[in-house]
Amino acid sequence: MAASLLRKKSGIFNPLLTRFLNSPPGRRRSFGTLAFDEIRVSTERPYDHTALIVHGLLGSARNWRSFSRNLLSTIPNPSAWRAVLVDLRNHGRSAEIEGFDPPHDLTNAAKDLANLVESQGWAWPDVVIGHSMGGKVALQYVESCARGDYGESALLPKQMNQNSKVHVCNCDSSGNSLNEQLWVLDSFLGVKEPEDEEEVENVLRTLRSVPPTVPSRKWLVNHLLGLGFSKSLSEWIGSNLKKSGDHMTWAFNLDGAAEMLKSYREKSYWPLLEHPPKGMEIDIVRAEESDRWDPATIQRLESLATLERGPSEGNVTAHLLPKSGHWVHVDNPKGLLEIMAPKIDAI
Repeated sequence: MAASLLRKKSGIFNPLLTRFLNSPPGRRRSFGTLAFDEIRVSTERPYDHTALIVHGLLGSARNWRSFSRNLLSTIPNPSAWRAVLVDLRNHGRSAEIEGFDPPHDLTNAAKDLANLVESQGWAWPDVVIGHSMGGKVALQYVESCARGDYGESALLPKQMNQNSKVHVCNCDSSGNSLNEQLWVLDSFLGVKEPEDEEEVENVLRTLRSVPPTVPSRKWLVNHLLGLGFSKSLSEWIGSNLKKSGDHMTWAFNLDGAAEMLKSYREKSYWPLLEHPPKGMEIDIVRAEESDRWDPATIQRLESLATLERGPSEGNVTAHLLPKSGHWVHVDNPKGLLEIMAPKIDAI
């Protein structure tokens, strides 16, 4: 089992730089397996590293394709990398897959990631990136893996090194130990009080008042503009429609997504950030113009980021993304790349 944590390389040349995949028929499980996209910007050589990208509430893998390509292109050795973009349960193509049983909460959403990794025979990803609710799903994934909730098929590499008789080193060519990275992009880290409403919750409430099928994407965008939503947000919501006969319908399960939002509001990951797992670099990106952050939360995060930690713990780093609201990959993708790419390239 320890050998499965050696960096798995793909020996098959695929001329398509982007592949749209579900679990192969021979690897079906009794549980649902998330739909995902795999993106590579170069297939000159087999990949060595994987970045797993988790979208936010009412989003999908498709929303992150452009940013993922740009991120891989920014890294000096892009052919060594691939990006795996998942559709969370109740979202995108995963909304059409059976087997994602309730409760629809962060714990089960994170377990879906572990099930996907196990079903595909992948190693632990070098980088996990989660936006908004996806950031909390990613934090839950790391927390559960650190506790051993998923068994040996999804242990943190540093845990596997300690528990196994076989030495497996996540190292560079010089033998220097490398940390795994978790990027949490503009996600509220604690418990949300009932009176604290974010923009996306207003969107969710509005969508409940919209008919389940609409004439066209243009109709929906104009309808949302008339309700006072911004053009960029209205177009983003419109991008989550799919064709259904002569009409358009949602590419997500609205009721299931609402359950996930409830779990997002109720779960706090401050304890994990106070004691991050050994070998884990947790990077929190705060958007300057986001509505997720109050002064007390900012101060708490910055205090954690300045703590001196011992060898038994990982690290937390705080970043500020200027000139950006919550939709960081749309509002300031260049600035986000400038924050993320140099650190990811150091792996």
